[in-house]
Amino acid sequence: MVRSEKKHRIIFIDLIRALAVIQMVQGHTIDALLAPEYRSLDYPAYYIWNFMRGITAPVFMFSAGTVFTYLFRLVNEPFENNPRVKKGLKRFLLLVAIGYLLRYPTYTIFDFSNISQERLDIFFSVDVLQLIGFRLLFLLISAFIAEKIKLSDTIVFLFISMFFFISSPFITKINWIDYLPQPVAGYFYTGTGSLFPLFPWAGYVVFGGLLGSYLARNPLIFKSNKFSFNLLIYGVAFIIISKAITLISNKVFNYYYVDSSYNLDTIFFRLGFVLVLNSIVSFISQKIESIPKIIITVGRNTLIIYVVHLIILYGSAWNPGLSVIFASKLDVAPTIFIAISMITLMVLMVYVFNKLKFRNKQLVT
Repeated sequence: MVRSEKKHRIIFIDLIRALAVIQMVQGHTIDALLAPEYRSLDYPAYYIWNFMRGITAPVFMFSAGTVFTYLFRLVNEPFENNPRVKKGLKRFLLLVAIGYLLRYPTYTIFDFSNISQERLDIFFSVDVLQLIGFRLLFLLISAFIAEKIKLSDTIVFLFISMFFFISSPFITKINWIDYLPQPVAGYFYTGTGSLFPLFPWAGYVVFGGLLGSYLARNPLIFKSNKFSFNLLIYGVAFIIISKAITLISNKVFNYYYVDSSYNLDTIFFRLGFVLVLNSIVSFISQKIESIPKIIITVGRNTLIIYVVHLIILYGSAWNPGLSVIFASKLDVAPTIFIAISMITLMVLMVYVFNKLKFRNKQLVT
């Protein structure tokens, strides 16, 4: 079969990816450094920041699923012959390995004799990199299932993402450490200190795969107003569903949800907001023929940005981080200054990295 991989520059995806990674950097920085007395939802600025911080991870994961599936489905070959399968598996292993390396509990590498239980708990906890790594694996598995049982990606991806979303409130209430080893239990709930267990976070990546597959099957559809409008309709529908879940729980079952990433109303609201955000950005991008290359570069280098800014901010087994030095003690002004400086540093880093990589290619050729 002839290989076909004609890519179109989808500007709104570039913008969403860059926005997500910048939001992530400033969110981590402010959260690590800002003093507790300024963390009040009564302050409008903090309320907005806190809301957007809750949306950052879903946007980041949704866009990761969209981009991977878009590139995967552009290759018109059977699953076993698709070169994106091998790339995806390598990416899965790399992300999981780096995720654990960032939380490595000892600078001595092989000597675990003096490691406290607290350090081990941190090492075995599941964070964004392990999450996205396994999400890519789930996308590959989903694509394989869709191809072998001859169903469309839409049905398979929708079913799998909804499984992660709908079962999340029940799965996360099980004390998995009673049934599974700690390194495995951390993938199912937050009880062992994991920040991003599979439920519900895997759902955002797989649901992003829906959009990626649709874009690959419909070249240039993203340039139409109808595409942006449809994203808006789906986004608003999920937001309405989330509000309906809250209302029914309150009025019918007399159960009041506490705002949590693992409750169905919050999950559907965030998913709806992600779709609305994509709709707005896609509509704006239709008026734009091109964007600065640095925005594309930032979006393409999310991994190195994520790793480096975490090492600077939180440290590692081999170096202290800013959070160790300042530890939520700073006023608003210095916190914002450091956040802006961190973003600037990350942008400069990927700019220089990209220049060196390009120059290296020229020397080789």
